[in-house]
Amino acid sequence: ERLFSYNKYLAVAARVVRKSLKEEQRVAAERRGLSELRSARWENGKQGEVKNVADANNEAQAAAGNASA
Repeated sequence: ERLFSYNKYLAVAARVVRKSLKEEQRVAAERRGLSELRSARWENGKQGEVKNVADANNEAQAAAGNASA
């Protein structure tokens, strides 16, 4: 009987390894573990500017906040 998926196993193993590291190495490993998602708008078969999704979201929220003020 399979208890959990291989991806879940890898996530648990990575968390255990990160927790076993000294503080400085642990912080660096946790930063590497964060995902970064990028997107680009394509028009007429050409790729536009590539943006980090988190940055684009922050910009949109700031613009919405400025528009309502």
